[in-house]
Amino acid sequence: MADNAKDRYRAAAYCRLSREDGDKPESDSIVNQQRVIEDFCRAHPEFCVTDVYPDDGATGTNFDREQFKRMIAGIEAGTIDCVIVKDLSRFGRDYIDMGFYLERYFPSKGVRFIAINDGVDSADGPYDMLLPLKNVFNAQYAKDISGKVRSAFKAKQKRGEFCGAFACYGYLKDPENKNRLIVDPVAAEVVRRIFRMAADGIGQVKIAKTLNDDHIPCPSDYKRMMGMKYANGKRLQETCYWTYSTVHKILRNEAYIGNMVSNRSVRATMHGKAKAANKSEWIVVEGTHEPIISRELWAAVQAVIAKNTRSIDFEGHVGLFAGFLRCGDCGRALTKTTWRGRTAYSCGSYHRYGFTACTSHYIKEGDLCAIVLNDLNRIIAEVEDLKELAERSGSQTPSAEREENRRKRLQAALERVQRLKRGAYEDYLDKLLSREEFLRYKADYDAQEAALARQLAERREDAEAALRRPWVESLVQLGRLESLDRATLAQTVEVIRVFEGKRIEITYRFSVDPIII
Repeated sequence: MADNAKDRYRAAAYCRLSREDGDKPESDSIVNQQRVIEDFCRAHPEFCVTDVYPDDGATGTNFDREQFKRMIAGIEAGTIDCVIVKDLSRFGRDYIDMGFYLERYFPSKGVRFIAINDGVDSADGPYDMLLPLKNVFNAQYAKDISGKVRSAFKAKQKRGEFCGAFACYGYLKDPENKNRLIVDPVAAEVVRRIFRMAADGIGQVKIAKTLNDDHIPCPSDYKRMMGMKYANGKRLQETCYWTYSTVHKILRNEAYIGNMVSNRSVRATMHGKAKAANKSEWIVVEGTHEPIISRELWAAVQAVIAKNTRSIDFEGHVGLFAGFLRCGDCGRALTKTTWRGRTAYSCGSYHRYGFTACTSHYIKEGDLCAIVLNDLNRIIAEVEDLKELAERSGSQTPSAEREENRRKRLQAALERVQRLKRGAYEDYLDKLLSREEFLRYKADYDAQEAALARQLAERREDAEAALRRPWVESLVQLGRLESLDRATLAQTVEVIRVFEGKRIEITYRFSVDPIII
């Protein structure tokens, strides 16, 4: 152990297991990791494990993990001053984020880090040159496994096997073969009813209202009623009824004529979010399971949908408050209506589905514009440093916080590369590296250093450009806003919630707490 170690440490035992990024269940199980850490602490009584943080089933390719976040909260609260893991791969497999935590965050919080099997102990002094290489190898291993898993899934999709976690509404996964779909009689009858109504020319909003009036559970609620642990990430928490989008999705799903459609979304990188794939990239295998509707009914419905489809004018006028207004009760976006030259807004749920979904929340655009403009000017009048307010308008959003974290990680990566380059030069002077090896290392480090420095410079330029926005210059010069436009709203307002009785709640980009008017 290091000579400069404290007499007693409050240690967090962090464990992680994920079969998706190649973890071996036998040797790297949560229980085994915990046992290794406990044995280590018994041999070194200066470590007292205050709690175990097991992220079972969490990928190591990012740090968005429940137990890891709980551990960080303990560090912030000052109840943890040491983190112990079985090895570096259990901590994570992303070398940039790992560099941030090991070389910036933990030292800044006075937290000692120990990776038992890799012989890493931050109390022994600066990490050796091999540590970043180990992190890179761990990241590459996860990428390799990810590619193999993706290939295996693609092969199953091409065979027409079902690979999802939940079957689409109207079907269940076969208990004897989870890659095969069987008909759910109850939900299938609702699907047939939806298709029959659509073939009769009934609009999709009217179909949704009819199902709601008949108190038929929407697909997400039906799955939960069936005992499934299902959560629709695209659905508002308060929405527990049929909507246009739900009906439309059912009417366009070829699964109901017995076809298996896969690869509708793709993930470009291991870290990236899944994005909708082009229809040409979909994998469609016909006749893989029992159909719910006939192909004749399917064709009739598709013809009706094509006939009723409107072309959207993306070049048209965008409303002043488009994208900013939400119903204060159900959370849906407010709908814009124009009558006799006057524009007003009302709850989207009420507008489409009536009182069974929500209430009106009616408010005129002129009244809303006056309320927001007056409140903005009231805030401006109370602020002594308008330039500081303008700067804060772009720094309090979640995207700005993510950008700052990214900048810190880039800075940590840049400093690490610079240290490695200095270390290579010292090894060359000590004759541990030949001249050719040193030049090869130096060229590689120079390229990495230039790329990271360029990215950091671009982010600084973006931050400085925020102060050159037209509304900021006007604000600093005039001391107040004369009018309200979309540019000003986009740079000052996060969201506007409208409640019944014209009660307004505005969340500004430069304020943590919403302001109620």
